Amino acid sequence: MDNSIRLKLGKKIQGVRQRRGLTQEELSEMAGIDYKYLQKIEGKSPPNMKLETIEKIAKALKTPPAQLLV
Repeated sequence: MDNSIRLKLGKKIQGVRQRRGLTQEELSEMAGIDYKYLQKIEGKSPPNMKLETIEKIAKALKTPPAQLLV
């Protein structure tokens, strides 16, 4: 995945999370992913993510995965 795409995805996740009033810790727990990993996803150098991870985050945020990718 291109770094600019990963950055956009991370910022999109961060924006939806904040609009839902969730902390990174709360979202990571709801999605079943490590808190530090979520920090990296929303950070300046996000890692490549598996589709399953995007799906877990989207489900926790109650949003379709495609909405995070737009």
